[in-house]
Amino acid sequence: MPRLFTGIEIPDHIGQALATLRGGVPGARWIDTGNYHLTLRFVGDVDGRTAHELADALWRVDRPAFDLELDGIAAFGSNKPHAIVAKAAPSRALTEMQAEQERIAQRLGLPPDQRKFTPHVTLARLRGTSPRQVADYLAMRGGFRAGPFRVERFVLFSAKESVGGGPYLVEEAYQLRRAAA
Repeated sequence: MPRLFTGIEIPDHIGQALATLRGGVPGARWIDTGNYHLTLRFVGDVDGRTAHELADALWRVDRPAFDLELDGIAAFGSNKPHAIVAKAAPSRALTEMQAEQERIAQRLGLPPDQRKFTPHVTLARLRGTSPRQVADYLAMRGGFRAGPFRVERFVLFSAKESVGGGPYLVEEAYQLRRAAA
């Protein structure tokens, strides 16, 4: 059974800028720069038939390319922090594309995603890190910004069973429309 999700790849130059944020947090397991991505729709473990149906259905997404920017560093889990992330700046194009993928997944019989869509790139997973340690890190690096960068495609990723953080494999890539000249 493949573990699937859709997402946006992070360009190398943005990944290198994100890599400069690594370090200084006890209990952090930093994500390899080659595995940076912004998840659009987590699908999870599905059978081969469902995986093929999803891959085919995603070809119906017909949206224009758009610019995306990373705007700030944050932590998930306030009393018990579990991740450090780079937040995506608000983007109507991103939100609408994610919502369309959510509708496609539900039409295929997949359960609705229970989490509110909070666009981000996970930088580190935390274990045993105190809120104070995270607050100190964010105070030093929270003003990070990168981009904008052009999003010209989204991809269907598969993940090997692991604790999280990769490795991820691009199963299919879906081009977005270029703007009219």
